[in-house]
Amino acid sequence: KRGPRAALQKGARGVYRRAVAESEARKTIRVVGAVIVRDGRYLIPQRRPNAVLPLLWEFPGGRVEDDEDDVDALRREITERLGVSVEVSQPWICFRTHPYEHYTVDLYLYECALIEGELERRAVHDFRWVTSEEFDDYPFTPVDEASMTKLLGES
Repeated sequence: KRGPRAALQKGARGVYRRAVAESEARKTIRVVGAVIVRDGRYLIPQRRPNAVLPLLWEFPGGRVEDDEDDVDALRREITERLGVSVEVSQPWICFRTHPYEHYTVDLYLYECALIEGELERRAVHDFRWVTSEEFDDYPFTPVDEASMTKLLGES
């Protein structure tokens, strides 16, 4: 016969097992972003209304696919989203990780320069050139906000 203590221990083991399974199931997504500055202004695109984290602002870039390195992913993402080519400086200048509800994002930021093409809204809702003083006027994704804070030396 089991008493209340045994039931509590069994319940605690179940909670622990679920927590371990959720932790192991949590996916980490490697994301690259570009810090592109022109005349003292940073390029920031706005996410589409139907995207995860809709209409928030971010540094341009995206997910690194399994068969890509960071530089190839950054070039591809910026071309797909904004229609321009970039030169990517090595090594990355900032790293931030941020846990979201169902996954964790590891964001690597690289300094980049536009080298070809005119900016287009291909896979973004909008884009702007803003000064660092204007960043507070735009709601950023949490991981981009953390990166921005580190880049500006505020944390």
